[in-house]
Amino acid sequence: MAGLDETTPYPTEIKLRQKSRLLELSFEDGAHFELTHEFLRVFTPSAEARGHAPGQEVLQVGKREVFIERLETVGNYAIRPVFSDGHDSGLYSWDLLYGLGKQRDKLWQAYLERLQRAGASRDALPEAAARPSQHAGCGKH
Repeated sequence: MAGLDETTPYPTEIKLRQKSRLLELSFEDGAHFELTHEFLRVFTPSAEARGHAPGQEVLQVGKREVFIERLETVGNYAIRPVFSDGHDSGLYSWDLLYGLGKQRDKLWQAYLERLQRAGASRDALPEAAARPSQHAGCGKH
């Protein structure tokens, strides 16, 4: 969060679209953004994903099917989405949402490139592949 001040555009409308998995945002300066639920989950500002210092970021993978179950308001400065994967610790301030909207295409392209370099996917692993084998490391098959 860069900081809210008198220059921060405030949202005039926030619409949570479940079917299309979009969050529509309109701001008082006329800006309008449509951000996918996946995009918002991938760019969560939470410390568990962003770390506490540069270089501690955790690449968010397997979030293609994630959706926002509900939005909670936080004072008069932010929203807190509750995502279907249980993530709910990211506070999205008005300035952060505005910045994400302005930079959406650039951020998304950079994210796709990071996924590719990491050999990772937007798709979640099948449940069986995500769990370690019960016999892993014990020599049994």
